[in-house]
Amino acid sequence: MRRGEEAMVPEAEFRSYYGQPIIKPPVWHEPHMPSYLYLGGLSGAASLMAAAAGITGHDRLALTARVTAALGATAGTGFLVAELGRPERFLNMLRVFKPTSPMSMGSWLLAVHSGLATLAAASALGPVLPASAATAVLRAPAVAAVLPVAGNAAVAVTAITGPLMSTYTAVLLADTAVPAWHEGHRELPFLFAGSALASAGAAGMLATPRGQAAPARAAAVLGAVVETVAGAVMERRLGLVGEPYRQGKAGRRMRVARALTVGGGLLAAVAGRSRVLTGLSGVALTAGALCTRFGVLEAGRASAADPKYTVVPQRRRLDARRETEAAPTPT
Repeated sequence: MRRGEEAMVPEAEFRSYYGQPIIKPPVWHEPHMPSYLYLGGLSGAASLMAAAAGITGHDRLALTARVTAALGATAGTGFLVAELGRPERFLNMLRVFKPTSPMSMGSWLLAVHSGLATLAAASALGPVLPASAATAVLRAPAVAAVLPVAGNAAVAVTAITGPLMSTYTAVLLADTAVPAWHEGHRELPFLFAGSALASAGAAGMLATPRGQAAPARAAAVLGAVVETVAGAVMERRLGLVGEPYRQGKAGRRMRVARALTVGGGLLAAVAGRSRVLTGLSGVALTAGALCTRFGVLEAGRASAADPKYTVVPQRRRLDARRETEAAPTPT
């Protein structure tokens, strides 16, 4: 087109029939679903930390991690039930065991992991809780003899279920037609795993004496690095489909999450035994992890609402397929 000429064809707009989205938007609600995503990841990473701390002799941190894992799994289950609306809906999901369904496998994983995490926490708390009617069962001779062994076995199993808990929700999101989630299937597990590890490290820093919390600080730093790098790589690789992570409400949330995570990770690296820096780091990392979950959920909504995030990638894949089929076959 020569200089001064105007384009005769207007820029294409992506619309759908009757102004409706091409795909159904996510029906998950705030704050239930983002809180569940955060707490489930926290529980999974804390379980792994409990196993590692127990092996390396950091008993106080192991106790904190066991309790954190149990509380995270219990609270996360509560938020999931609230999201479903009726408790029996969660029980109904356990009636089917379908390996090809992330929802079915996630339901079973949550049920098994939460039960084992609770057992692990109970075995650790039994000897240290004050005597009362509530702890009488834990102090019964028959129970007291078996509980430590059962608790250690539960910790060993949750060291396996923990990483799955930290990442299966990312698979659950990616196994949908929502463009921002589906196209980010490579990086979302790393994003959630890093965020979960940073969250568990933050909880360990805040609830463990500072002289014994060095492994928690290291976990917080590593988690912050993984989360930040995975998020940056995902947004860059997705290109057009990654716009919801950078723009609008979701973009603001993701930017706040990144600032909190980076700041919290840097503070964790230099906190040492400083009470103030430890507190600031733990709060920043926790807030950053929550903002990440809220931001990812909102990005999914935005990408489902705008037809271009569905249509343009489809057209590009179709054009690439046609070019491949049209290419001459080497002889």
